[in-house]
Amino acid sequence: MAQKSSKNKPLIGFVGQGYVGKNYADDFESRGYSVVRYSLEEPYIANKDLIKDCDVVFVAVPTPSTPRGFDASIVDGALSLVGKGKIAVIKSTLVPGTTRKLQKRHSGILVLFCPEFLSVATAAYDVANPFVNVIGSPSKSARHRKASKLVLSVLKKAPTWELCTSEEAELVKYAHNISGYMQIMTFNIVYDLAEYYGSDWGPIQRAIEGDPLVCNRYANPVHKGGRGAGGFCFIKDMAAFARHYESVVGERAGVALLKAAQEKNINLLTASRKDLELLEGVYGSNAIRRGKKANR
Repeated sequence: MAQKSSKNKPLIGFVGQGYVGKNYADDFESRGYSVVRYSLEEPYIANKDLIKDCDVVFVAVPTPSTPRGFDASIVDGALSLVGKGKIAVIKSTLVPGTTRKLQKRHSGILVLFCPEFLSVATAAYDVANPFVNVIGSPSKSARHRKASKLVLSVLKKAPTWELCTSEEAELVKYAHNISGYMQIMTFNIVYDLAEYYGSDWGPIQRAIEGDPLVCNRYANPVHKGGRGAGGFCFIKDMAAFARHYESVVGERAGVALLKAAQEKNINLLTASRKDLELLEGVYGSNAIRRGKKANR
């Protein structure tokens, strides 16, 4: 039997209990909301049919990039679990325009996009201390505006918030991740020159970290066992963003820049043997072979 909303608060559902879904669900529970969690793993796999009773459902499932392209099919499947007339809030990264397409496919529910900005190592802290809340809507209808305001009201308060179109919200997420990716490439290129001159990276990094005009989160090029932009998000999101940019904008210099950044990153990851399984999942085994060849 489904739980009831506590103290007139909406019943909150979560599809997906990875580091994003789990930490958001934990935060809602800590703030007195009744929560229903569903995932393909125990102990939540039995809750599938309870999601339809939730007033607001956060979807935090994988959106992989593969050699065949971007794949939103898992999100599509998750939306089918949401009850008629209820609100679905997608946390999974989506290429621009996807939320609007998913809303058309699931016309019986209200679909919104709300990007997350969590790091795996600090996810609980990041959820509890958001720097911005962004709610993107695929429609200007009164129902969507009301749903957006409701979702904003239940999220942990942030110093900055935006209610915008779903494409704008989708681009906010990519701006965040592509910016980090390109920062990593920038510092690695400077690191290449430091190695050439036999320079110690220590004073360079300390000076960068003391410079208020430089975003220095990724100022250490040797990170998590190697060099390059690795992890679950950077590799797949840059690949999806670059493909989408090429397909809808196609400006030659922009396309070349994104391709060169990916090639540099593949070379860095393969040379240091960092996240090779993730790399192969996005680009295929040929990319790793090319990276190894470039590093000879």
